[in-house]
Amino acid sequence: MLIQLLEKQYGIEIDEEIRVGKYQACRKQGQIYLFIPVEGFGDEELFELEMLAEHQARNGEKYCSTFLKTKDGKQFSEWENRRYCVLKNEHIQNRKVNHFGRKLAKFHYRGRSVSFAVNKLSRIGQWKQLWETRIDQMERVWNDMLFQQPDNEFERMFLESFPYYMGIAENAIQYLVDTELDDEPSMMDSGTVCHVRFTENTWGNSYYIKNPFDWVFDHSSRDLAEWTREKYFHNIKTYEPDLRKFISDYQSITPLSSFSWRLYYARILFPLHYFHCIETYYGSSSEQEKKLLEEKLHKFLQQSDDHERFLARFYEFSEAPVLKWKIPLIDWLKK
Repeated sequence: MLIQLLEKQYGIEIDEEIRVGKYQACRKQGQIYLFIPVEGFGDEELFELEMLAEHQARNGEKYCSTFLKTKDGKQFSEWENRRYCVLKNEHIQNRKVNHFGRKLAKFHYRGRSVSFAVNKLSRIGQWKQLWETRIDQMERVWNDMLFQQPDNEFERMFLESFPYYMGIAENAIQYLVDTELDDEPSMMDSGTVCHVRFTENTWGNSYYIKNPFDWVFDHSSRDLAEWTREKYFHNIKTYEPDLRKFISDYQSITPLSSFSWRLYYARILFPLHYFHCIETYYGSSSEQEKKLLEEKLHKFLQQSDDHERFLARFYEFSEAPVLKWKIPLIDWLKK
């Protein structure tokens, strides 16, 4: 029982057990403690996450989780053959978040003043390499299947669609490379605390919590692009007002540079939704999950024309200063 872990190794007696997202948690006099299994994390990663959490909290990030030390001063504890970190949340808010854009801009602003080296968690300048690796891995799988009869509908869709999405992915890499060659980063383009994949639910549904185990260190456009991607696919017919407001709110705190706009676009151009769907399918042992992923892939393929229009019109509806900064457009995309 994790309650006993908290009592024996941290000296805290709790009021009640709860769940916060995917984590077990406890509540004590208005404070929440999250139990984070950390088997997959190295000591250096945990140290960097703790430093980033302390930095954000110290600089005014009110709903940021911080690491709780054991009674022996250790960063994590061993319990029933597992390693756990315990995160403490002193400020609790259980209403839905509004003004995501403004809050995210302030979060990034605080993260840009990090004064220590971030190595293990840094993704700065690594997008090209990471994207190329994903393409190469998927292309190998595709090549192995090419001359076999597909086993099911998912494999048939994958075999037929991969060349199209590989082409878009290569376009995204070229756009990224051109940006890094042709454009100059500004002060606001320095690295900051970002999220692995920032969506409307990242900071929580039931409780408003900023969890360092969701974080990486990267360019701020990463979060803008992933929020945009999720918002678009959530409802491809009604995304525009929310997205326009999100971008406007963000820029009311931190206006985007030419470099930022171009990285933002390169990242939404990369078809991460497709790669994630295929990778998750072949990594899953659950027939139920595979069925859901088959439905999702079918939906993506049906929506590909609409998705092209979204990419073609992105700069227009987001009101990016394309002419002022001579931001390049993708020729083959038709509105």
